[in-house]
Amino acid sequence: MKHLKISRAPMLVIAGMFAISAAHGQSGVAKVNGITIPQSRADVLVKNAVAQGQPESPELRTRIREVLVNQELVAQEAVKKGLDKNAEISTQLLLSRQQVLINAYMQDHMKANPITDEVLRKEYESVKVQFGDKEYKARHILVKQEDEAKQIIAQLKKGGSFDKLAAEKSEDTGSKGRGGDLDWSPPNRYVKPFSDALVKLKKGQLTDTPVQSPFGWHVIRLDDERPTKVPPFEEVKNNIAQQMQQQIMQKVVTDLRAKAKIE
Repeated sequence: MKHLKISRAPMLVIAGMFAISAAHGQSGVAKVNGITIPQSRADVLVKNAVAQGQPESPELRTRIREVLVNQELVAQEAVKKGLDKNAEISTQLLLSRQQVLINAYMQDHMKANPITDEVLRKEYESVKVQFGDKEYKARHILVKQEDEAKQIIAQLKKGGSFDKLAAEKSEDTGSKGRGGDLDWSPPNRYVKPFSDALVKLKKGQLTDTPVQSPFGWHVIRLDDERPTKVPPFEEVKNNIAQQMQQQIMQKVVTDLRAKAKIE
């Protein structure tokens, strides 16, 4: 799950659409046609706004009050028209409520099981090892048949243009327009037969024989190599945390499904 905090949009939707059920006489930020908008609703929206970087201020609370009043007015009109009885709208309301509960559960779980800096650094070091100590700038031409790949190698060894042959013959639509250029990457980005062949090449060298992978037959040329450039921990810390949070929540869902009775 990409965002673990309760987003402002679903809360605004629910605040508006369920505002009609607020109790009469309850202390709140405003009363609209006799219906009180509770203070707790404004407090939630203020908290969300502050979490998104807005400074808490009387002006912020005033803006949120006006939003809630406008939403209450429109929600009341929607109820008058009977839109809350519409099956599709009722379903949308239920889905919005469910999403808020899901986000709240995620927040609660992550609060009870925080990912420490120590864990994040350990994951960072693990990823660094996977990148290896070198990255490579390679080109390739991908074709379906081995014989065609052999013919391409022969043409290249006779002085043929890699860029031109890639543009004409490569099945890899992502790189053929760039002359087969795959840009800088660690070898583990590629499937094993490709990476095994790549790391054996010297700068400027072409594979002598076609390399087979699940995608077809590759003709590979190594244009350059350099020490791997891994961004510092602080620069990628948040990305690592998000990825680990996704993994944790996926496991939570898997465990819940394992215990649930699903028919």
